[in-house]
Amino acid sequence: VQLVESGGGLVQAGGSLRLSCSASGVNFNDYTIGWFRQAPGKEREGLICISNADRSTYYSPSVKDRFTIISDDAKNTVYLQVNDLKPDHTAVYYCAADLLYGLNFLDNADYIDHWGQGTQVTVSS
Repeated sequence: VQLVESGGGLVQAGGSLRLSCSASGVNFNDYTIGWFRQAPGKEREGLICISNADRSTYYSPSVKDRFTIISDDAKNTVYLQVNDLKPDHTAVYYCAADLLYGLNFLDNADYIDHWGQGTQVTVSS
């Protein structure tokens, strides 16, 4: 399994970004795939994912209505659309894949087997 993120960068508060995660060796029907972030000095936080089996979207309440996950199965790529960014959204954003389901995936970063290298998102005020 290989996950490669791209699309991070510097953006002003109120702006938007679309992060990409190109996945290889992953069948989206078997794996839950989603996004985490880690801000300096903080633990890795689960944001949003598309779960295996039923392909439902699960998300942390902190990102509801601001973050969207999109799966392009033909390209084996998952996108994270982030709108109305704020300075406290500054973090390294990671793509992850695992057999964990739904909220278990978001709540148990320590048990996730596959991670991308991360992409830095910096939001200026």
